[in-house]
Amino acid sequence: MFKSSIIAGVSMLALASTAFAADAPRAMFTRGGPNWHAQVPGKPVLGGLATYTLKWTYSGKSYSALFVGADPKTGTSTTIPVYIVPVKLTVGTTTEDPTVPDYTGVSPVNNVIASPLFQNEDYTQNKVDVGNTQYEDAFQRFNLWGKVKTHTSYHVLLGTPTVEPVQAYTVPKGDGTTGNEFGVNVLEVNFGWFDTQVNSLIKSLAIPANSLPIFLVTQTYLTSGGCCIGGYHNYTGTQAYSVSTYISKSSGSLAFSQDVSALSHELGEFYDDPLVNNSNIPSLCSTQGNHNSIYEVGDPIEVDPNYGDYEYTLGGLVWHLQDLVTPPYYGAPKTTSVHYNQSFQGHKFTVCQNGG
Repeated sequence: MFKSSIIAGVSMLALASTAFAADAPRAMFTRGGPNWHAQVPGKPVLGGLATYTLKWTYSGKSYSALFVGADPKTGTSTTIPVYIVPVKLTVGTTTEDPTVPDYTGVSPVNNVIASPLFQNEDYTQNKVDVGNTQYEDAFQRFNLWGKVKTHTSYHVLLGTPTVEPVQAYTVPKGDGTTGNEFGVNVLEVNFGWFDTQVNSLIKSLAIPANSLPIFLVTQTYLTSGGCCIGGYHNYTGTQAYSVSTYISKSSGSLAFSQDVSALSHELGEFYDDPLVNNSNIPSLCSTQGNHNSIYEVGDPIEVDPNYGDYEYTLGGLVWHLQDLVTPPYYGAPKTTSVHYNQSFQGHKFTVCQNGG
């Protein structure tokens, strides 16, 4: 995910250490990064990640997008192995560690595992029960309901995470600072520096290429010419991966990337753009801030005043999960999603054309 002033994909290769801007913080995400590897559309997927190609026709032109999982018409349930890599960061005298309990008495790592991203809830969206399942699986079933409703055994599930040992870094001077953003004291860490460390960890930890490693930080925003990036997803040429922050805030106004909001955004985009190369899709809605022609399903919603968050209660805690757009937002036929909804939570886009 990205904001309009950050160019996604190949141009990210040029990123180096950047100065910290004094401008007001902006909530944003990105895709790709300094270590982004272009995967040619239509070529075999490297690394063994389970994927299939969704195809449709809009205005007489054929489009396709690579999704994680199996074709829903097969009714296949796919489980993606997940590795959570906690990353402890120190800037000056301040350290933020996602394995240390926060105000809930539980660490961000364990809270992620206890959240609706990995635990089941029943999701009835637009009066259709799409399943008692994980949030991202419910989203994907909703996306492809035209096929799923007659092949109900279809799922794309996240496996019980393997938690790797915490990885500790002292951020070099010039690549990190501290600040207060969205009412939270946070670290602000250079995006390019951080992604380089992540790519080194993928190799040193020998993360299996058919899995999804999630690199988790807490009370931290990444920066690229300014703050604040809540997360991103990327592809190395053999490995898809996600990076997310977990912002703990016990009271007051909603913070950007609060608890699992950023991760719900990034997981949705991993499901629907795992190789960061779905680039030929037309966006139908012209009034949303981040609607570029890439299958980044969280971007059109993140610009909402509440960052597109919806609250769910599970295990006695309130979780913030982001809404995500569906294939009809990009021009897929009306029969694709539940009732032709253009987002999982029924977001009403102001100006849209009618798809296929």
